[in-house]
Amino acid sequence: MTDTNERQGIHLTRALKSRHIFMLSLGGVIGTGLFMGSGVTINQGGPMGAVLAYLVAGLLMYLVMVCLGELSVQMPVSGSFQAHATRYIGPATGFMIGWVYWMSWATTVGLEFTAAGMLMTRWFPEVPIWYWSALFVVVLFGLNALATRAFGEAEYWFSGIKVATILAFIVIGVLVMFGGIPLSSGAPAPKFDNLIGDSLFPNGISAVFAVMMTVVYAFQGCEIMGVAAGETDQPEKSIPRAVRNVVFRVLIFYVLAILVLSAIVPWQQAGLMESPFVQVFDMVGIPFAADVMNFVILTAILSVGNSGLYASTRILWAMSRTGMAPRSLTPLSSRGVPLRALCITLCFALISLMTSFVAADTLFMVLMAVSGMSGTVTWIVIALAQYRFRKAFLSEGGKLEELKYRAPLYPLVPLLCITLCSSLFVFLAMDETQRPSLYWGFGFIALCYAAYFMVNRKRQGQLLPDASGI
Repeated sequence: MTDTNERQGIHLTRALKSRHIFMLSLGGVIGTGLFMGSGVTINQGGPMGAVLAYLVAGLLMYLVMVCLGELSVQMPVSGSFQAHATRYIGPATGFMIGWVYWMSWATTVGLEFTAAGMLMTRWFPEVPIWYWSALFVVVLFGLNALATRAFGEAEYWFSGIKVATILAFIVIGVLVMFGGIPLSSGAPAPKFDNLIGDSLFPNGISAVFAVMMTVVYAFQGCEIMGVAAGETDQPEKSIPRAVRNVVFRVLIFYVLAILVLSAIVPWQQAGLMESPFVQVFDMVGIPFAADVMNFVILTAILSVGNSGLYASTRILWAMSRTGMAPRSLTPLSSRGVPLRALCITLCFALISLMTSFVAADTLFMVLMAVSGMSGTVTWIVIALAQYRFRKAFLSEGGKLEELKYRAPLYPLVPLLCITLCSSLFVFLAMDETQRPSLYWGFGFIALCYAAYFMVNRKRQGQLLPDASGI
């Protein structure tokens, strides 16, 4: 199948520019986790506890991004960290992380269709949710099926709306804090009273660790930059630029937004009924605040669905080229899009969506548990692959000057990343409500390893092909 593509001159096109990669990474991190989940984080962790949690999660994101940046510049393939893991850790781990990541994103994409449909009922309550969900399925499929450039442009504008909203919110929020914009209730400017009025950590420092996993979830999605490396124009320039810009801008956006939210909305009231962003807009009497945020959250959901469909499709296609997925998924369309892999991914997304209605307490719960853990496991695999790559590179006589981009402070950066990510599972185990996700998540990982070795046994012990040639 691959030979047919190559004979016909059909291949993945490097159509994504530097601006696409930057906004793709930025948009993958800025989503409903900030617009909706930040209120719960502030309520549970306290004002400064939420800020501290986001700072730690931002540090972890930085460690992941620099590790992935080094690997992606050295080996810019569509398989990304799945291909890196196959080559530098082992094909069994590459098989595992590929299927875990694919299933996670495909499940998430399915949920986004329903979430987007539910938001539309605010404006069109008489139209059934599934009408809108079906429309968004067609739209996102079209954006991914037409050409890589169409996907990149759509994600660029989706992300641009989110970024513009956050910047506007920060400016308005700072003015509210210091009296530049009065509160509609006539109350005095809050300044820093809500931030430090009830102590920095009103629920105790332990509450910070309790919300840490939720905050880390909000940052997961930055690794899509690596998946897009195989279709990036001049990856040796685009990827380092994206790493530098994304990490610090995301930290600024998140931390400033959380500080402003905490300063204006008392932590006891944050996230209890609605988005804290809507709460702030309502407090200053901005008209149609709920409608504006409903639109922004809709674009955030479509952005997640768009990126997730792209990432999971490319991972599945890359695995098909190495025999880790059915080789029948390898052919590309005339536009250089892995259409078969896209269709299979979309079908699984819709099936996973159906399980939320017919098997909510069994299969759907397993899918969500695996999805919840996949991001952290992926980050661990990225750091370990970078550690082993650099070690092998130096042992084979390579010089650091030969690397077009390199993660700093080796081996501290990858080892610290692995340690911090692993510690999150400890926090997960301490929470009785989230503990079952560990069992299902690690159970699925073990199943993937078992499936890999069973397949190899049937192939008379031959290892699946190395991913280095993707």
